Amino acid sequence: MSNPLLSRLFLIPFDEVRAEHVEPAVDQLIGQARNCLEAIAAPGPRTYENTMKAFDECTEPLDKAMHVVGHLEAVATYPALREAYNNVQPRAAEFYSSIVLNVELWQAIQAFAETEEAKSLAGARKRFLEKTMADFRRHGADLDADGKRKLQEIDIELTQLTTKFSQNVLDSTNAYEIVVQDEASLAGLPASARAAARQSAQAKGVDGWRFTLQAPSYIPVMTYLDDSSIRENLYRAFNQRAACGDLDNRENIVRILDLRRRKAKLLGFGDFADFVLEDRMAHNGERAQRFLEDLREKTEAAFHRESQQLERFAGRELKAWDAGYWAEKERRALYDFDEEELRPYFPVQQVVAGMFDIFQRVLGIGVREQSGAPVWNPEVKYYVIEDDAGCRLGAFYADWYPRENKRDGAWMDTLITGIPAVDPDQPHLGLICGNLTPPIGDRAALLTHREVETIFHEFGHLLHHCLSRVEVKSLAGTSVPWDFVELPSQIMENWCWERQSLDLFARHHETGEPIPEELFQKMLRARTFRSANAQMRQLGHGTVDLKLHREYDPERDGSVIDYSRRILQQFAATPLPEDYAMIAGFTHLFGSPVGYGAGYYSYKWAEVLDADAFTRFKQAGVFDSEVGREYRDKILARGNSEDPAELYRSFMGRDPDPNALLERAGLLSA
Repeated sequence: MSNPLLSRLFLIPFDEVRAEHVEPAVDQLIGQARNCLEAIAAPGPRTYENTMKAFDECTEPLDKAMHVVGHLEAVATYPALREAYNNVQPRAAEFYSSIVLNVELWQAIQAFAETEEAKSLAGARKRFLEKTMADFRRHGADLDADGKRKLQEIDIELTQLTTKFSQNVLDSTNAYEIVVQDEASLAGLPASARAAARQSAQAKGVDGWRFTLQAPSYIPVMTYLDDSSIRENLYRAFNQRAACGDLDNRENIVRILDLRRRKAKLLGFGDFADFVLEDRMAHNGERAQRFLEDLREKTEAAFHRESQQLERFAGRELKAWDAGYWAEKERRALYDFDEEELRPYFPVQQVVAGMFDIFQRVLGIGVREQSGAPVWNPEVKYYVIEDDAGCRLGAFYADWYPRENKRDGAWMDTLITGIPAVDPDQPHLGLICGNLTPPIGDRAALLTHREVETIFHEFGHLLHHCLSRVEVKSLAGTSVPWDFVELPSQIMENWCWERQSLDLFARHHETGEPIPEELFQKMLRARTFRSANAQMRQLGHGTVDLKLHREYDPERDGSVIDYSRRILQQFAATPLPEDYAMIAGFTHLFGSPVGYGAGYYSYKWAEVLDADAFTRFKQAGVFDSEVGREYRDKILARGNSEDPAELYRSFMGRDPDPNALLERAGLLSA
């Protein structure tokens, strides 16, 4: 039987991949990649084609297979697949770690760098050579044999531990449910959330209303449900995920932090933050931390005012599980605005179609659904992206709804990095996933405004990948510094707040009417409600991340759970419970060997960029195709082919204005 993971087809046979295919395919592809690297390293004349281009493409089949298997383990997992994935992770990690430690390969790249051809390189090719040499040095190419052995051991163990961390979070999320039998206990909960809970219970064959820790179930309870005991129950369960029993991540966190620290020291860096950030816009941990501290200073006064005002409104000292509930009541009282009023205007397919329409106008692309592509679940859609001449630039899958065999959150991932600028027969392929409010019965899925923003956000990442025009694949698309990668995603959310763009898709699912002007104005007035609290929450996550990776010492600071809670308490509007263990479920930081570890500040960093960059669209018009084309050509198409600070300056004509974010959040004079 042929192995679908070895397929070179553009349409990946997701429906054929089974657990038994994983290990044979990965072993074969590792062998092929190793042979390819050996061929590059073999003695002989050095050219860009036989050295750098070959190196850029050498691991492509393995990369693709690992992406496919990792994706399936995230969206359609089952025990045999998880076991197979866990078995190949150390082998793949050992191989990838060995690349920069390959003496002959390093010598071959250095030899090419001395040629006249190398010295005459320009543009993306020159940057690729420079970055490759810097990456080899930064990741241990000049270590002695013992140092290289230690580094590989660290990389393998990090891969295993971070995979286990993510799996523990998924399993602990799925292990929890609460079934409410008395409908009177659902007072305050919107009809949409009640219907979803009823459908969830029926799917499990139980009577009543079933609630889980998945976002579409959890968030409405914390926002609207009058019964504080149920809110407390869910809050504690959510913030204790993977913090007890067989799924406890405490020791995993400590070990991951230790391995990251040891890796950084081995490579000559003061800490993991300095190692990770050296080739990002912040460059080092100290600068990233100063950035967060500066924003905190500018936000803190407004944060305390908001928090005190909420307690006065509630007339009581609030618990952590009360804040969201009372904030929603305060918002409704101040602005006569209930976000549930917007839900009927956001049927998911209408939102997606409207989003495609907007960016056809702005960016000059067309997106159309195509049937017949193999998928991993019947709910998954497949789309093709074309330019205004009808040439295919890329394609992608969209998987929007939660399932018990799917991890939580929302994300974008790459499957194939093409070179459509060089070869029209090599387009890009990617995917976007979410955990949005699912359909109830025969009715279309009706989304919250925040979920609409999530779709636009992930589509922004997807376009960064699919509109790339970089000939060097490892510099294409989203392969940019992580404090720049969120710019193309976060800027997209701005179109969810503009009347002109909303009118293209925000129409009542029954009547077809647009959002009434009165409701739209309420929405705008409420936009900056408690914006200081929202900002402080993100600053807290960024701060605890950097402190864990720069300062935490288990012998001095004790429990990593308690240490993290003490830091996060400084950014919280209410006292955090003693058993608060959010960090044990924080997959952004600990779900992969690097991920957002020591880089969570990137969300705020990129938010400054997106708030500033969107001012060009505000000034010219949100559908302005001239600005859109310039944004596409100077940001989206360029990937990592040039320093991101230069790319930003080429689009804006200047450095970013740090006050743009504060102004948008209503905090500039706070």
